[in-house]
Amino acid sequence: MNAEIEKRIGQNIRRLREERNMTQETLAARLQLGGCDITRSAVAKIEVGQRHLYPDEIILIKTILETTYDEIFQ
Repeated sequence: MNAEIEKRIGQNIRRLREERNMTQETLAARLQLGGCDITRSAVAKIEVGQRHLYPDEIILIKTILETTYDEIFQ
């Protein structure tokens, strides 16, 4: 994926997470409960565009943050 696109998606995820007053640790824990093997550090890297997102993570992030794909990918 294009680095600029990954950075933008990460920024969107961070914004959405912060709007819901959720920490990176909480998001990581909820992703883990949903079956994704992810750490708080990995969430931080996603938010700055340093780590790729897997499809199952995107689907679960959408559910956890109660948002739309448009909000994540805009």
